Amino acid sequence: MSEPNAAAPRRRLSTEERKVLASTLAGTSIEWYDFFIYAQAASLVFAPLFFSPLSADSPGLADLISLATIGISFLFRPLGAVVAGRFGDRLGRKKMLVFTLVTMGAATTLIGLMPTYGDIGMAAPLVLILLRIVQGFSAGGEWGGAALMSVEHAPVTRRGLFGAYPQIGVPIGLILATGVLWLLTTVTTTEQFNAWGWRIPFLFSAVLVLLGYLIRRAVEESPVFQEMLRRRKASSAPLRDLLRRNPVQVLLTALIFVANNAAGYLVIAYFLSYGIETLGLPRSSVLVATVLAAVGWLASTLYGGALSDRIGRVRTFQIGYAFVFVWMLPLFLLLDTGHIVAFGGAILVLTLGLGLSYGPMSALYAEMFPAPVRYSGVSIGYAFGAILGGAFAPTLAELLMQETGWSGSIGVYIMLLSVISFAAVTAVRETKGVDLGVTGSATTRSAEPTS
Repeated sequence: MSEPNAAAPRRRLSTEERKVLASTLAGTSIEWYDFFIYAQAASLVFAPLFFSPLSADSPGLADLISLATIGISFLFRPLGAVVAGRFGDRLGRKKMLVFTLVTMGAATTLIGLMPTYGDIGMAAPLVLILLRIVQGFSAGGEWGGAALMSVEHAPVTRRGLFGAYPQIGVPIGLILATGVLWLLTTVTTTEQFNAWGWRIPFLFSAVLVLLGYLIRRAVEESPVFQEMLRRRKASSAPLRDLLRRNPVQVLLTALIFVANNAAGYLVIAYFLSYGIETLGLPRSSVLVATVLAAVGWLASTLYGGALSDRIGRVRTFQIGYAFVFVWMLPLFLLLDTGHIVAFGGAILVLTLGLGLSYGPMSALYAEMFPAPVRYSGVSIGYAFGAILGGAFAPTLAELLMQETGWSGSIGVYIMLLSVISFAAVTAVRETKGVDLGVTGSATTRSAEPTS
């Protein structure tokens, strides 16, 4: 499969390319809305609703367990990645994307219909955890397919930008989730929100999933997968082939992601409870600050993807992680002033580093794996990176705060992860311009001038 020469003038996007970008953006935004609405509800209301006895006897422990249910789903991401990777590499990217979207939406809607501990006792937290596991399974297969649909449809000189579209589904999902929660907490009393208002964001997912399903059904299959079918190159056992031939790439993709995912989940979940419960800031103000931070994350992610098309994936990641490392201690100094403007501004600045270390990820990961095992490779690496990074980041942050009494200890924890991820991405040979076709590999490049 030949790639266009990087020196050729940029053309306007085709109708199909626009549909692909809309599909990956809409689908991942809805998936992450579903995922994040749980994380935020776990921070705000799930402790008294689903862990009532603990909440009465030991509120701190109940909060820890509620936050830990966020991380449980991450443990099942690799299973989702293996299943989606296997069938995505054999049956196609599009079919698995439709499947993961519907699965995630069904689990989220059911959470909105669930009885609480006061209604059915211990069955309530058990069913809640089961549905969270289904969310994790779905998320494990979602990202890889969306990333490959966008990158494999992209012109060689714009893969970073195209690949940033599924990435901005994270901040858009966060904006949607936080915005809906802000609206509900504004128009309801605390008692009303705790009684029934929290259910509305989960039930709203059913509408979003229907919209995403219609959009994704209209998109054609990835051209790389179509070429694999024509050449009969699809792997019959992609996981086995992946682990035999590309174990180093899987390990590196996981380590590259850990710091970004851990810091990102502080923004998504931990800072909400920290601002409201530890600093005593108004709930509505903290939610608005989170939305503004997500807008900054969206812009910096798009910029990070586009920048990687100019200076390379590796260098863009390095800049992002260096930024996160340097900002962590000033971040907590500003948070601890207890002033909402400093609180929101500190998180907003953090998202600049998050975007630079997230925007180029789709393109980098896709370019690291050969086509027949690419879905499996990017999905499994991403899933294990999420376990090592964000799975229990809010819980670890709360534990560090309780044990040390110093918020800066959380910053040191993220700094250590940033060093690990910086080293991992530095170990990767620059991938910008590699041939993504069936005959290409991570060592085959198309004609492209160096930057």
